[in-house]
Amino acid sequence: MPSWGRAVQIAFTYVGTIVGAGFATGQEILQFFTKYGAAATATIGIAGLLFIWLGTKMMLLARFIRAVSYEDLNKHLFGTKVGEWFSLFTLFMLFGITTVMLAGGGSVFNEHFHLSYQAGLLLTLFLAYWIITKGLQAIVTVNSIVVPLMIVLCLLVVWSTADSPNAGNWLTLGSDRSALQIWTAPLLYASYNLATAQAVLVPLGASAPDRKSIVRGGIIGGILITAMMLAGHFALASQMPGIAQYEIPMGQLIARLGGAVQLLFAGVIFGEIFTTYIANVYGLMLQIRERTGWAAKPIIAVILAGTYLIGQIGFSKLLSTLYPLFGLLSLIWFVRMISGRHQSAR
Repeated sequence: MPSWGRAVQIAFTYVGTIVGAGFATGQEILQFFTKYGAAATATIGIAGLLFIWLGTKMMLLARFIRAVSYEDLNKHLFGTKVGEWFSLFTLFMLFGITTVMLAGGGSVFNEHFHLSYQAGLLLTLFLAYWIITKGLQAIVTVNSIVVPLMIVLCLLVVWSTADSPNAGNWLTLGSDRSALQIWTAPLLYASYNLATAQAVLVPLGASAPDRKSIVRGGIIGGILITAMMLAGHFALASQMPGIAQYEIPMGQLIARLGGAVQLLFAGVIFGEIFTTYIANVYGLMLQIRERTGWAAKPIIAVILAGTYLIGQIGFSKLLSTLYPLFGLLSLIWFVRMISGRHQSAR
């Protein structure tokens, strides 16, 4: 495949790994950016630059050190001993996030497609096993389908709110939040998403045939993520402050566009949950296989079964319990990625 074609696949996989259910529902954009008012436009720009720079840097570094899994990257960043412990904690972190994603998939099937929660879980597990066992290229292909749909959804949301009386809010909206909260938000958002994305970005970068594809893919992916964040902020800001009361704020914007678009929205939410789910399971499988030497398929089956059992706790409980802990770990990793001098990134 020509270099530009590989770059686009890398970009879509990057976007699909970063943009999850929280983004698709609008909650992440609302909580990290829009609620801080007009400054959100600038902070989204900061987050976007971090995604372009550090996402590309991570993939280049993975290729340079010939990483098999994210454990190799962490050993490179922190040293062998600390890196092993950090990777072990990352394994538990990713397993927790993966469980949250599975629970979210069950909830989508239950709320939007009128299947039971258990049926949603089992269907998600079956699809995940089928795709993950086909390897990284299958995950890339799924992202190449889901990400364009998410881009279409963002364009529809912007179009539906462009003629709103408050369409200019994204540049003028006020906020009483402190400057510390406003300007640390993009750092927290980028650090968490990049730390968890290493599960798939590391093997993606390591398997890339040339440096040029990674650089182009990282830049395109980072720009797409930034544009989607700005689109979400534009649409949500036009409906502030009322939109902030809803659990799925983007759903309120989509509702005005009719049943067909609402069905697309539900499908995109599931797609974003699913791409994160399969990416994390794949990353976990690589690390466990590297540590144990076991075959891939049994490891995948065990991981999927484990997420199913813990997924019985439910989506909201898992989310509120696990994410604050993961945020702290991600910040440590983020600081090391920024401060470290890595030959591959120069």
